[in-house]
Order: sequence, then structure tokens, then C-alpha cells
Amino acid sequence: MRLVFGVIRLVPLDLASGCSARITQWVSRGGRRHRKAMDNLKIAYPEKTAEEREEIAMEMWDNIGRVIVETVLIDRILADPDRIEIENLPMVLRYQGKMGSTIAATMHMGNWELASWPLAIAGSKTAAVYRLVSNPYVEKYLQEKRKLLFPGGLFGKGGFKGRSTGFETARMLGRFLRQRGRHDTASLGFVADLYDKNGVAVPFFGRQEKFSPFPALLVRRLNARMWIGRCIRIGRQSRFRVNVVEVKVPRTENEKEDIQAITAAMQKQFEEWIRETPGQFMWSNKRFV
Repeated sequence: MRLVFGVIRLVPLDLASGCSARITQWVSRGGRRHRKAMDNLKIAYPEKTAEEREEIAMEMWDNIGRVIVETVLIDRILADPDRIEIENLPMVLRYQGKMGSTIAATMHMGNWELASWPLAIAGSKTAAVYRLVSNPYVEKYLQEKRKLLFPGGLFGKGGFKGRSTGFETARMLGRFLRQRGRHDTASLGFVADLYDKNGVAVPFFGRQEKFSPFPALLVRRLNARMWIGRCIRIGRQSRFRVNVVEVKVPRTENEKEDIQAITAAMQKQFEEWIRETPGQFMWSNKRFV
């Protein structure tokens, strides 16, 4: 893996991402995940023709191919501020140094890791929840490249740099926000667009689909602020536009209804963003029952 990474790092960023995009499109066309994407697109866009949905799917594979390389070269992107444009920078700067505890959520769009960049600009000690890589050496390498983006650390699903029950993970995440929040601004980021069979059902592309209530539960119980953001790719290169919106968090006596309302607000905003740039969204995951 280090040999592969080393070869990639010898190539200019935009050239490497372009080559990866073409290879990914070629390899993925007609495969199982491509068929899953086409099935999801048929549900989301029944009014479109098969050719139009195929075009969206191939644009998605172009984006995913670029993300694969950008995962290895994320430090180069962060070192070049001209590659990331924050759409609503004045709003972000208003919170600089005074955000407090924040739950942030995004979706698999553009290069989704970079959706947390506004939090770094605001001075927040951001940590992220992500899926652990099984190889510990690759895991360590990828974490090293993300220190600037996630100075608060990375919480692997199933535990912080390890495995544990969901309840223990929830306690660790809550402890992180409380302890950090006493001394400086702290944020915890999630990619929150995946179908969850044990989640709460909310409207999504004209259907009732289930999503994890966990971000809403945390923001509700920890009295935190909630931001949701998106990252979209500008053209066919490694340049991005990021914007964030703040979600109003209800805190009534009915916690269950509050969590439902927060989750519904998140997915409503996600859907609006997806409809604007459907080819940059990852349709190959499970989206609908």
C-alpha cells in the first residue's frame, strides 16, 4: 500500500485524480454497485430516462475515482487554500472562537471529508466519526494525513481507535464534547446520509426512509449547536466549494419528537442539495428499502 501511495504522490494532484476517475468509470460500469446506483436513481428520479440516469451514475463514478486519490493526497489539498472555497465564509467567521460544542453532519457528496473545513476555519477542535480501516498501518497513515482537518482526532466506528459497544462509543463521544467544550470550541462530525434499518423514518425523495438518529440525539442531549454542510466539486478537478447551514434544534419535553424533527430537517436539506448536483452524490450505497 505504501508503494501504491508513493507512486500516486509522484504525480500532480489533478492528473492523478483524472486518471483514477477514468479507471473507476471503466471498472465500475455494469458491476454490482453500478446496478445498485441505477436502482436507486430509478426510485429517486422516475421521471428521467434510463440514459439520463446512466449519465448521473457515470458522473458519480468519476467523482468517486477522484476521491480515491484525494484520500491519499488530502494533505496537498489542505495545503493549498485556493482549492477550497467556503461559500458562506462571513457566517463561519462570525463564530470564530465561540462555537462551543457542535455536532456537524454531511453526506457522501463531492469530497465529503472537506465539508468539515469551515469548522477548522472557525477554530473548532473537530473530531470525526468514521469507519475503521482493518489494516492498522494503513489506518495510521491515513490518520496522519488528516491531523489538520480533524485536530480533535478520529473516532472509529465501534470505539475510539478500537472496538466497543454502541453504548460505550456514545459515552466516549459525549465525554469528548463535554471536556473539550469546557476549554475551547469542539465539534464532532458525521456522514449521516446512509440508510439505517434501526433508525427513524423521515421523508426522503418522496418516501419514508430510515436514518440514524444518533447525531440528533447527541445534539439534543448535549445542548450543542448543529451545522450541516456539503462539499461539491468545481469542474473535473480537485477544487471544491463548501457551504454550511445551521439547523434549528427543538428542545421540547418530547425528546423523541425532537429527534425526529432534527433528523427530518437534515435529510430535507440533503435532498435539496442532492437534487442540485445529483452526479456528485454516492448512489451506490443502500438508500431505499
